Amino acid sequence: MSACGGFGTSIAFILVLYILLVIVVGGVFI
Repeated sequence: MSACGGFGTSIAFILVLYILLVIVVGGVFI
């Protein structure tokens, strides 16, 4: 797990940004 910790962290960060974007866009259209 620690061997690819940097990659996993970046994936988690991108995933969080994507979820926030979906919430913002959903709030605008809904």
